[in-house]
Amino acid sequence: MDPYGNRNSENLGPLDKSQAVTKEDRVDIEVGSSVSMIKIKGNRPDPENDPSLVDHLTDLRKQLVKSAAVFLFFLIAVFSSINLWFPYITRDYELVILGPMEVVKFYMSISTALALGLSIPFLCHFLWQFVKPGLNERESRFLSLYSPVMFLLFILGVAFGYFIVNPISYKFLVSLGAINFNVMVSAQEYISFLLMTTMPIGILFELPIVAMFLAAIGLLTAESMKNVRKWSYLAIAIVSALITPPDFVSQLIVLIPMVLLYEVSIQIVKFTERRNTVVN
Repeated sequence: MDPYGNRNSENLGPLDKSQAVTKEDRVDIEVGSSVSMIKIKGNRPDPENDPSLVDHLTDLRKQLVKSAAVFLFFLIAVFSSINLWFPYITRDYELVILGPMEVVKFYMSISTALALGLSIPFLCHFLWQFVKPGLNERESRFLSLYSPVMFLLFILGVAFGYFIVNPISYKFLVSLGAINFNVMVSAQEYISFLLMTTMPIGILFELPIVAMFLAAIGLLTAESMKNVRKWSYLAIAIVSALITPPDFVSQLIVLIPMVLLYEVSIQIVKFTERRNTVVN
């Protein structure tokens, strides 16, 4: 027995007290450190379940490389077979070339446009593969169901522009200019005119799908579309005037189907609302 009892502990200096750590204290410190390590380790994300930014960028690079490879393949195929499809593009119109470099510009412009059009299904598929993991179930189901419809509507719009809008507009404008001028159309001007009367119309034909998507996420209703019908018609008329040649005939040809598509979109949104009401 210590005759001094606890007097020695009372007489310890600061340095002695700092070194006087009992076994129980060390155990407590070690246990506490272990618990802290466990907590810290538990807060770390699992790299297998939580992909990093590098993984997303790697996946994006992979999809971009595949898209570029597909586009390059179609570009080479289209350019090498230019003499086969050239008469269908020019419709046997008498076009003139204003310089040697314009031949290259014309061939590359039309080949690039055709290669891009042929690559669109593959590009959409690659884009879908990239964004699919980040979508919720409702968005994923919507895109998987209506992606083919979106592509078909785009092709339908391009076909409408190529077979209807483009020839009518071209003949009308050329005949209008032939009254007072000797009309000579350059190849580069023609390809610009052709793209202007096809690609934007294909995009405008996506209106029903856009309306359906906005209705699915609750941003659009059939009643609201009816209330702003007049303003929507005005906006469609302005867009039609911007994307078509500056003549009333072309604008009217584009305006009529767009108005019909707007009315179809109202019915589609109404059907979607009715179906959601029945499901709920």
